[in-house]
Amino acid sequence: MTTNKLTMATLAASCALLAACGDSAAEQEAERMEDQMEMQADQSAAAAGMDEAALGMTETQLLDADLMTADGTDLGDVEMVRRGADGAVSGLVIELEDTEPDRWVEVPMDGLTAVTNGDDMDIQTGMTAEELAALPDAEMPVTNGAM
Repeated sequence: MTTNKLTMATLAASCALLAACGDSAAEQEAERMEDQMEMQADQSAAAAGMDEAALGMTETQLLDADLMTADGTDLGDVEMVRRGADGAVSGLVIELEDTEPDRWVEVPMDGLTAVTNGDDMDIQTGMTAEELAALPDAEMPVTNGAM
């Protein structure tokens, strides 16, 4: 099973590299960063299992959620769950909607609530798109060249 996952990960990375050939350097870097974040987020969610992480949601549910305004405007997608030294969720890394190249910001948990959206769970914030855009870029984990 592990060999199949490794093969699939290698295939996905190869496809991403081929697709990136026509992209600008900034777009290629954004794609590489997103691939790295997805891999780390998947590993973290698998390790966390079905335990509640925050807002009454598991880490997997958080990673599947969109960040929304109270009126239902989609502000972005949750890409990573950040935890403090105590293991508690301290923030969410959000890929902002409609940014080119992609841009990620870290949103603290204060003021976030879980909302049901049909069969899905999303996260609601009181922040506007402009307030999110004004946040600094999220600090990303340093890689050792593996990607």
